Amino acid sequence: MEVDRSIMRETTRGFQTYYSPMLHGEIRLDTNTNVLGSNPAAERYLKESSWDLNGYPDTYSRDLRQGLADLYGLSPENLIAGNGSDEMIDVIFKTFTNWGDDSVVPVPSYSLYDYFVKCNGGRAIEVDLTDDFQLDVDAMVSRGGKVTIVPSPNNPTGNCFRQKDLEDLISRFEGIVVLDEAYSEYAGPGKSMISKVDEFDNLVVTRTFSKAYALAALRVGYMAANRKLTEMMMCVKIPYSLNAISEGAAVAALKDQDFIRRSVDMVTEQRPVLDAGLRKLGFETFPSDSNFILARAPIDHRVLVDGLRERGVLIRDFGSKRRTENCVRTTVGTAELNAILLEMTEEVLSGCR
Repeated sequence: MEVDRSIMRETTRGFQTYYSPMLHGEIRLDTNTNVLGSNPAAERYLKESSWDLNGYPDTYSRDLRQGLADLYGLSPENLIAGNGSDEMIDVIFKTFTNWGDDSVVPVPSYSLYDYFVKCNGGRAIEVDLTDDFQLDVDAMVSRGGKVTIVPSPNNPTGNCFRQKDLEDLISRFEGIVVLDEAYSEYAGPGKSMISKVDEFDNLVVTRTFSKAYALAALRVGYMAANRKLTEMMMCVKIPYSLNAISEGAAVAALKDQDFIRRSVDMVTEQRPVLDAGLRKLGFETFPSDSNFILARAPIDHRVLVDGLRERGVLIRDFGSKRRTENCVRTTVGTAELNAILLEMTEEVLSGCR
């Protein structure tokens, strides 16, 4: 037997491994995690607790779902928890799409949406955002599809989509609408749809503990929808996928909302400072409601990213992708981290003059 990519599932043959840089102690402004460090309540829980490692975790993470229900004013039956919001997205496509089904994906948006569509045997139908990176609702609705998935705030552009456009899309799209709110904590009040899941027959909201909650290493995510949808998805989700240690740490983190407020306040304060610093260096920056900024570089994006890496700073390169030509994305850091980023960036730029 000759082993080549022809033995792979047809829709996955073009896949490449995900972004995974070799690390040598660099400052990481490429992953949009919380620059204040690990969640303190979760750290205390991990230090003070012990577990029966021979026993299975709760099958469907009841304690975490109850904590989330209390936070958002929902029922635990509205919620599903799992191994990162990526698992939640995978469950959605496993539940609602068949082989060959179309799913609508905005461009630019999170690169793994295309992956999940194709992993589940579907076709990703790309629909461009408008020139100001807002939803083209008419185009998305006209393309049909079983599922459409939109992140708000959008990754990598950073902006929230207009509430009226989101509600228009949910009302008109003849399928499941997934609203990925991975960065919603940073967007401010009134921008989340999670409290409205019972108002719509076809809305699923996904969220994560990897960003503002500073628990990326523990891989905890969740989604909310009306009870008819969650009952279907719970039947498809792998039992026991969220381990007991991660669930307990997430429950502890939920109880420390002061850490979330401090994290959001830091970003709210530092985001305009970093934006102004980048513009002063000649970047074209794009409006952000999140903990990162997309910016078009004044030099070749590869030269910039490589130059920063050589100086111990990692940012994400989106410059070879359609609609984000010559753009890079950087996490909003603390005042100290932002100063280092701007200083190193100026060094790289100076070397190109």
